[in-house]
Amino acid sequence: MAVFLGASTNGVITYNYADAVKLAGHSCPTVAGAYLMVIKGLAYLYGDELPERGGIEVHMRDGREAGTTGVIAAVATLLTGAASETGFAGIGENQRFVRRNLLQFDADIDGLLALRRHDTGRGVILDLNVARVPANPEMRTLFLKAVAGQANESEQQRFAMLWQERVARMLLDHAEDSELVRIRAWEAIPA
Repeated sequence: MAVFLGASTNGVITYNYADAVKLAGHSCPTVAGAYLMVIKGLAYLYGDELPERGGIEVHMRDGREAGTTGVIAAVATLLTGAASETGFAGIGENQRFVRRNLLQFDADIDGLLALRRHDTGRGVILDLNVARVPANPEMRTLFLKAVAGQANESEQQRFAMLWQERVARMLLDHAEDSELVRIRAWEAIPA
């Protein structure tokens, strides 16, 4: 669709973690974990091939209003193009480039999310274990003060620094950690 509409001459658009942060409006373990899950899932499904935006279904285990599901789904939409019922309906009579209804909630999966390729039916289930990258022990006290609005400027800055240090450890030190992002095959359906 990027080539069709003139947004890209070769159809390639690169998304990185900074784009996910811009979308969410913040950087946190959930955003980092969602980013890692989706890129790892796409790598599993496509290998060295370029993933096809709009050629991927995203299935979320939980309901759209549960916990951090909406944030994870938003990052998945950014990276895959998969959208809920409000997504792009397609162009022309044959509805090329449909993105609508490629994002589903309340899926019967044993993981936070699953991805499935339309062309091959191949799928992957992904789960996230943020406890694998524990927060600095100082965070508990600082978090409680910051959330209550009782942290002074120095404490607020320390809280923010430690928060982002954890995110950085997830993205840099644990990006290949199979215990942080758990990946397993999801039974393929015929293409």
